[in-house]
Amino acid sequence: MTDIRIPFNRATFVGRERDYLEQCLAAGHLSGGGSFSKRCCDLLEARLGCRRVMLTSSCTDALEMCGLLLDVGPQDEFIVPSFTFTSTANALALRGARPVFADVRPDTLNLDEAQLRSLITPRTRAIVAVHYAGVGCAMDEICEIAREHSIAVIEDNAHGIFGRYKGRELGTIGALGTLSFHETKSVSCGEGGALMVNDPALVDRAEIILEKGTNRRQFFRGQTDKYTWVDLGSSFVLADLLASILLAQLEAEKEICAKRESIWRSYQAGLAPWSSTNGVRQPFIPTECDSAYHLYHLIMPTGGSRDRLLKHLRSRGILGVFHYQALNASPMGQRLGAHAGQCPISEDAGERLLRLPMYFSLSGAQQSEVIDAVTRFDQF
Repeated sequence: MTDIRIPFNRATFVGRERDYLEQCLAAGHLSGGGSFSKRCCDLLEARLGCRRVMLTSSCTDALEMCGLLLDVGPQDEFIVPSFTFTSTANALALRGARPVFADVRPDTLNLDEAQLRSLITPRTRAIVAVHYAGVGCAMDEICEIAREHSIAVIEDNAHGIFGRYKGRELGTIGALGTLSFHETKSVSCGEGGALMVNDPALVDRAEIILEKGTNRRQFFRGQTDKYTWVDLGSSFVLADLLASILLAQLEAEKEICAKRESIWRSYQAGLAPWSSTNGVRQPFIPTECDSAYHLYHLIMPTGGSRDRLLKHLRSRGILGVFHYQALNASPMGQRLGAHAGQCPISEDAGERLLRLPMYFSLSGAQQSEVIDAVTRFDQF
């Protein structure tokens, strides 16, 4: 097997990560709720204009907090795009709610807002909008439909930190938003996430859920003389040790974002003639969106050509990868009442889409090598 010289992703230190790690170790506060966590939350709230940010140990945890906050239960349904990561559906399904899978738009691979009204029932409690690749969903239309039916909107913004829709930061538009700081994301601490609470009525309870169902945070603020169990919750807090890494990356936002946009644009320009000639679909960014440039994908003419291109790249030491498989056609999706053929665009994307290497330390020479390898592929 050919050794991989250009991986799909590589974790990169870009700022003061080592310094902050040493400071955290010296301070001796490694668990959640420390000074680095506070600095991260303060920075994100100021930068994004969010009412409250709470760091979590993953984006999955933040999504599960959404289910608890909205009191989702077995009598409820929630609408979720089929083309997404399993955590988006798992988070509310764990509360007993039934996922209703929506197909995605062919241009952005985001939730198809035109389908929403037909999927809403009296049992619908939430719409989960996933900003695929860091490109915003049609949030005006989604939120308008949600308001008509008194349904909460959750933004799964795992891909989209610092992306915008009509000038508004992704994750700050719905009642709740989530972020991911997983190693594959543009801003990372290895494993981590955040809950963005935009509805002021949910802030106090979110703090309790975050702290295992206790009023611990009120206690530390001197608002109560002891803390106790007051609600359901779990252990969602991010360790301050990881927050120290995260802070360094957040402070390097401009450098990180500029590099990712440069890589994305180089792929878009360098692959345009080959894509046009061979019927390959490149990413699309609507004019009302400022992308977070999380990933670069291609949609090949057929599933077979996608697989052959991945093999072709690997033979040259380059790791390209596929992405989501449609949840409606998955074994678990079908156990929950979905069926194959229900979301044809999602299913088709799962068969034909591939992603190219994209990470901060990807050099210009390496990217040129990837582009050259792709454009030499002719096994359609």
